[in-house]
Amino acid sequence: MAIIDLTGKDIGAPKINGSIQSMEGGFTIISGGEDIWNEKDQFHFGYQEWFGDFDFITRIGSLTRADLYSKAGIMARETLDPGSKHVFLLTFPDNSLRNNNNGGIEFAYRSETNGKSLAIYPPKGISNPPDFPVCFPNTWLRLKRSGTTFTSFYSGDGQDWKTYTTFELKIPDLLLVGLAVTSHNTEESVKSTFFDVSIQ
Repeated sequence: MAIIDLTGKDIGAPKINGSIQSMEGGFTIISGGEDIWNEKDQFHFGYQEWFGDFDFITRIGSLTRADLYSKAGIMARETLDPGSKHVFLLTFPDNSLRNNNNGGIEFAYRSETNGKSLAIYPPKGISNPPDFPVCFPNTWLRLKRSGTTFTSFYSGDGQDWKTYTTFELKIPDLLLVGLAVTSHNTEESVKSTFFDVSIQ
């Protein structure tokens, strides 16, 4: 297991500056930003360089809500440019109905530089109760890379992992891997807490 040493940076020049602070057992990220979506992203990124395969795990303790689509989660990104290729396993602030998803977990990606973002929704789409619910402070996310294959997992206890999706993306071996948060409201910041962060 490697040492987690994250550097914080605002991506895409959000109107409200963000920050990352280490705390006992994890990190707190404050972020503005319009969104992580479409062709350009605005968010705060706590990241470190990582070469090759990885298995990144975190427990998201909280995420305040500035918008229905405020987001926090694990990201693997090619560059710090706003239109970079990336994969993003994310949580929303709650389990409200959103498009084809009434749970709080989603997998988003951009497969081409400056291209459109897309999302992979839960296999059952709208189900009650949700198959992948937000349950702060015990919302565990896991993103694993093996070559060009990215597999995402969800857990409510950090022990029993449920596969969310498997996705293929051609991307360099050297990536920026870490924690991403966006407000989805340019006039208001959000705060998210992350615990039990590990990468191996």
